[in-house]
This record gives sequence, C-alpha cells and structure tokens, in this order.
Amino acid sequence: MTVIEAIADWCAGAAAFSPTAIARAEHGFCDTIGCIIAGRSDPATLATARAFETRPRSGTSAVVTGARTDPAIAALVNGVAAHALDFDDNFHGATTHASAVLVPALLATAQAFGRDGRQMLEAYIVGLEAQAWISRGVNPSHYTAGWHATSTVGCIGAAAGVARLMGLERNGIAQAMSIAVSMAAGVKGQFGTPVKPLHSGLAARNAVDAAQLSAAGMAGRLDILESRQGFLTLYGGDYPKGWSQDPGHPHPNELAIERFGLTAKRHPCCGATHRAIDAILDLKRDNGFFAEDVASINVTVTEAHARNLAYSRPDNEMQARFSMQYALARALSQDSLGLSDFTHAAVQRADIRALLPLTELSIYDQASERAATGRLPHRIVVDLKDGRRLEDIRQAAKGEASLPFSTDERRIKFLDCAGFSGLPADEAQERFTRSSHPAALDVLGLSNFELSG
Repeated sequence: MTVIEAIADWCAGAAAFSPTAIARAEHGFCDTIGCIIAGRSDPATLATARAFETRPRSGTSAVVTGARTDPAIAALVNGVAAHALDFDDNFHGATTHASAVLVPALLATAQAFGRDGRQMLEAYIVGLEAQAWISRGVNPSHYTAGWHATSTVGCIGAAAGVARLMGLERNGIAQAMSIAVSMAAGVKGQFGTPVKPLHSGLAARNAVDAAQLSAAGMAGRLDILESRQGFLTLYGGDYPKGWSQDPGHPHPNELAIERFGLTAKRHPCCGATHRAIDAILDLKRDNGFFAEDVASINVTVTEAHARNLAYSRPDNEMQARFSMQYALARALSQDSLGLSDFTHAAVQRADIRALLPLTELSIYDQASERAATGRLPHRIVVDLKDGRRLEDIRQAAKGEASLPFSTDERRIKFLDCAGFSGLPADEAQERFTRSSHPAALDVLGLSNFELSG
C-alpha cells in the first residue's frame, strides 16, 4: 500500500468523531470566517476577485466580495481573504495555515454539492488529518528549505477533505491527492508580499479542482509522495524523515485535531512572532518597565522562523507582519496588538521605528534543530538600562491547544475582525452566532450562507 492509498483508505472510512474533534473544527471554522470577513477589502483579495470572479450571483458558492460563482473560484478568493491579514490559525501538526485552505474549499464545495454542516466539519477533520500525515514525511525540512507548506502540504491534504465531502470513495480520494501533488507550489520568499495570501487561495482552489478532476476520471501515480521523482525527493529538503515501510496511520488512537489542536492567533502577524510578543507583554506587566527602559532584546528562534521574519526595517504593513522588530516595538509600546497596528500609517510612526534597533534575532544551531523531537521554544532575553536582565522561555503561544481561547475571547476576536471590515456591531454579532455552530447548518442553511455584508 502506498502512502496516498493508506491516507485515502482512512479518509474514506473515518467516522464517529469525538466531541473534542467536532468542537475544535467548529472553532477553526468560525475563526476563519472572521478572518475572511476582515480580509475582504485587502488589496490581495480585491486583485484576486477582479482577476477571477464571474458575474455576481451567477454561481452556487458565496464569495466575501458579494458575488456567487463556481466553487473553485469562490475557494480561491475566500482563501486569499482568509490569509490576507495573517490573522488566521496555525496548525502545528503540518506547519500549515490549515483552516485558510480547508474552510474556503469545503464551504464552497458544500454549497455547490448540497452538503450539510456536519458533513463539512467531518471533511475538515479528514483534510486536517491528511495534512498531518503528509507533513510527517517531509517536515520540518520541507518548510525550512523554503516551501510554504500551507500551499504544498495544505493543498494535498485539503484535496482529500474536498473529495470526501463530494462523496468520492477510496480511489477517488487517492487520485484527488495524487493530482494535487502536481499542483503543490508556493515559496516562502514571497512572505511580506500579497502573493503570500494568494498561496492559500491557490491551494484551496487547487484542492477543489483536484477533487473534481478525480471525479471526472483523471488519474496519476498513487506512489507519487514517496517515489523516486515524487514529492519527498523533490520537496523534502535536506533532512526529510520520509514515511515508514508501513505507511498506515501514525497515531491510530488519536486524531491530529485532538493531538495538536489548532492555534488561533492572538496577534495579526506571523506566528513566528507570537511567543516573543506574549513574553514581552508578560514581562512588562510583571516587572513594571516601559519601552524607554529597554536597552536591548534578543530572541532565539529556529532557522525557519528567522527566514520567515525577513524584514528588520519594514516599509509597509505586509512586511511588518513578518518583522520581529516591528512586533516587539509594538509590544513594548502598548498592551495588545490589533489589526489597526498593521496599516501603512502605523508602520511609519516615528516613535515605533525608533524602537526597531532594540531587537536582535539569534538562531538555534543546526544540530539542536535536527535533534529536536518537537518544536523548539523561543528564548527571550531583555536587558534593561538599569542593569536588570529578564529572561523567558516560551514553548507555546496564547491560542494553542494548551492555552486555548475562551468563548468570550473567540467572540471578541471575531467582532474585531468584523468591525475592521466595516460591519455594524449587531450584524457582526449575528454572524458570530451563525458561524459558531456550522454543524447545525442544514443544506438550505449552508446554501444561503453569506460571507459579505
């Protein structure tokens, strides 16, 4: 049995998902809908819509811009919007922005094929599991090499979820993944540009297209993940793990959504900054210092994270989302970071730019990274002008499964996203309520589900 066949076999038969799995899938869905709404007017979203949208109200699947179009284009535009502000969740089980690909692809497919909310959530769990399974063979080497796993691993895994939602059997799911391997693309060198959120949109669209091609009879090699000229060889990086000779389920008694959970974002910027932001905010609170008291900050991160954070002196809001220096300048100056901190005007503030030189990044040595059995923590050292040295070691950021958002925190984030997009408060609250329980949506409810205001 090939790796794809093993994954497809599980995807076709998976059932009886736990309440924890369903609840986390609902949280991921709701969080992503908020991010889609927040990103609806971003230049990346609008450019994608102008390029690909068909005439409004001409299709089955809702687009955040107000159009209705075919499911692949709806997945594309909504996928860009979901990731445009980098406020969407992370999935450490695959090093992906899993929901920014899965939710747009599955919502568009459910509307097009008349599926209900429960079927959509089960397909979400299946797609997330497929992402984790595929990632196990290539990450972290794949990601460190410069591949944006959201648009490579994410695309292939999402194709499995879409195929399941369409009602394809084992071989149809397998072929959808095989086809998606040939669509997997996206390089991290585009971080800090509008092409970065385009990656998630393309991955969502490609997942829908791959499943539809499979349903129409297109077929590829089922050993394409592990074959000599396949995904592992070409995309695996310098030290890929590969899959064992038995490619069966790596954790048969625990799903990836239960084992890893999803990391909802507290701050609207690259996840590689979040542990350091949390640490600075806590150190300030506990030790009573201010920005003017700081002599220097050093943050030790992995090589992959350092490569993500390529902009020590960002020129615009896109670059600022991938700048540890900017994130910590903001954390030194205020008690929280919000969407309004990532605008062109905000990035150009002289008082914030004066703080950028305080922060320096250090990188773990390669031996430590390759020997690690899990994620390495971020190490934060703050030297104050009065001679004090404050240190913190952060393994997890707020929003991870070990530090989850409360219901109220999830609501506040959703309302902030909706408010940023211009939705009135009462409409924002109604959308939060509706998006919080997608499992309860029947076929009619899903077909009428709107993203635009």
